[in-house]
Amino acid sequence: MYAIIEAGGRQLKVTTGDVVRVELTATEEKTLKFDRVLLVGGEGAVKIGTPVVTGASVSADVLGNVKGAKVMLQKYKRRKGYSKKQGHRQKLVEVKITGINA
Repeated sequence: MYAIIEAGGRQLKVTTGDVVRVELTATEEKTLKFDRVLLVGGEGAVKIGTPVVTGASVSADVLGNVKGAKVMLQKYKRRKGYSKKQGHRQKLVEVKITGINA
């Protein structure tokens, strides 16, 4: 069984046991519940939400707060002697999907 959820402004395809990184604020909770389930499939007919599937949810255990890969930003203006380099690392929450309730 799989589900497509919306978390942190992105859509993710998840199954039970998957470990995914989600753009959420750092949390101290041990479990999370994702209510914005867009599609549930795998066993029988596929349920497609308009925009979400009513009564469906995905539960997950929080493994920890992590940082994503470093993204470098470069600003440059030709012939002016101006260049600026800046880095950024997005804060993510790593979760393990424990169940899909359809």
